[in-house]
Amino acid sequence: MSDFRKITDGFYASPQITVDDMAAAKSLGVTLVVNNRPDGESEDQPEGSEIEAAARATGIEYIAIPVSSAGFSQPQVDALREALAKTEGPTLGFCRSGTRSTFLWSLAQAANGREPDAIAAEASAGGYDISPIWPALEALASKSQG
Repeated sequence: MSDFRKITDGFYASPQITVDDMAAAKSLGVTLVVNNRPDGESEDQPEGSEIEAAARATGIEYIAIPVSSAGFSQPQVDALREALAKTEGPTLGFCRSGTRSTFLWSLAQAANGREPDAIAAEASAGGYDISPIWPALEALASKSQG
């Protein structure tokens, strides 16, 4: 059962999805699925390749940008920024709970120069608290504006 949480008109975050969620994603106009969960993180999760095949069979692009417990890196932020810039419809990011996907989206938005307060308000409206990454958001936002 899908639990897509709208962060903005262009981005949804979700806990772990299954191949059966692709129809629901397609009905929302999703054109890109971003997998932020490393394969093998949990015994009950589907493999990324299964999600990728289901997404592509539905006409949805797919990219994996795994985020482990080690945290976030600039290459991950850059990869999401690039993917979001290339897609023309909404994006669905997923991980175990949707939090890592929301964090990575938030960091990408800050790197694009958006104000952290606006990003936080959007994440909060979707049910996510991004305060744990606040210092990184501010640093990225100030770097992109500077």
